[in-house]
Amino acid sequence: MHSGSSRTPLWSAEHLTREQLRSKSERTNDFHPEEQLSLNDRAELDDYSRSGYDRGHMAPSADMPNERSQHESFSLANMIPQVSENNRGIWSSIEATTRHLANQKEQLYIITGPLFVGNDLKRIDGRVLVPTKIYKAIYDPVSGQGAAYLVDNAEGDRYRVISITELEKISGICLFPKMSPSAKQTPMSLPEPRSRNSAYSNRSSSYPPPKSASAPVAQASQQCEGKKTCKEMSSCAE
Repeated sequence: MHSGSSRTPLWSAEHLTREQLRSKSERTNDFHPEEQLSLNDRAELDDYSRSGYDRGHMAPSADMPNERSQHESFSLANMIPQVSENNRGIWSSIEATTRHLANQKEQLYIITGPLFVGNDLKRIDGRVLVPTKIYKAIYDPVSGQGAAYLVDNAEGDRYRVISITELEKISGICLFPKMSPSAKQTPMSLPEPRSRNSAYSNRSSSYPPPKSASAPVAQASQQCEGKKTCKEMSSCAE
């Protein structure tokens, strides 16, 4: 569901299955405006240019099993202005954890979307509304249970696991209408996402504990020759 007021999706829904995740598709990176929307209602590539925000997927490209779905996931109608550290940190971990859970459960229904909470909202390029929070709601059709990850669209690794009922109150959207009221009120247990930048638990939104004396600490003199992500590294030392 897309909003011409925010020029973002309000939610993006997926039926994520183990079979779907077994299909490998190369990331296309072909960001594009959604031509099915009017010029006034849709976001444009120029809106994000030099905005300081990532074009953050709601339905992740890594969930997409083929070239067509990859392309469709890069529509700006599936994007929000997302803080870079959030997109590439805790949110990326939540997406990966959700895929792992789908592999374990065989199938999940997922709804992902932005929340525009508060009076001090911003727009990039004077057009695209910047969400203050992001959610990923998960429903297990076998157990009939569900819950949601909720994060601020901000730097840091904190997140909350909340009930579907609580998320509905915040968002004003009826999610998973076939869920029983009691299941909506009681959040199922969701796995703890591990941030790329931190190994501590954020389930209770706590601050990180002091570093252990035995933990390795990177020295300022160490160099990675411009490498920034795990997949670029060739050894544990890097």
